[in-house]
Amino acid sequence: MKRRKESHDFSKGRRGAVIAVPPGKTRITIRIDSDLLDWFREQVNSAGGGNYQTLMNQALRSHVEARENGLEDLLRRVLREELQRERRRGSP
Repeated sequence: MKRRKESHDFSKGRRGAVIAVPPGKTRITIRIDSDLLDWFREQVNSAGGGNYQTLMNQALRSHVEARENGLEDLLRRVLREELQRERRRGSP
């Protein structure tokens, strides 16, 4: 068996990602349950294509926004109740 001659010169190569990460994005490595990853991939495929990572990002953002809005609503309700309680007591 002939050995293939190495003809690749990587002396001017650069280490790291080939495609730069866009501003506002961070490259990370995480472990996702296989069934969840499959579900997101299936959603993208059934929609005719796209990026499952974008879909996952949208789902996470929706969850965070819902939690933040829920906390804001809870704080408003508690403040409203406390103000009403103080008014009934006749406090200025």
